[in-house]
Amino acid sequence: MIVRIWHGTTPRARADAYAEFLKERSISDHRDAFGNQEVIILRRDEQDVSHFLTVSRWESEGAVRDWAGGDLLRTKYYSEDKEFLLELEPEVQHFTVVGLAP
Repeated sequence: MIVRIWHGTTPRARADAYAEFLKERSISDHRDAFGNQEVIILRRDEQDVSHFLTVSRWESEGAVRDWAGGDLLRTKYYSEDKEFLLELEPEVQHFTVVGLAP
């Protein structure tokens, strides 16, 4: 099992709108993907910047590759992300799950 973590930042003034976009677009995209087991979107506000993490759990690297493309660690962006994000970070992080509680 693989956990994939993406990080992005927005101006805090745009964070509410970006959060709504992520709930509508990213959650449904993950939910519809074969092999996705869970997706959680997290937000942390600082003074004038908001940080977002998308944490998704996948049954295998193959399932992630089918969803994200050939390069497992390359970030999958939506065209609308450019309207919100301060930077398009090129890579995500992957972790292998070694324990999980129900």
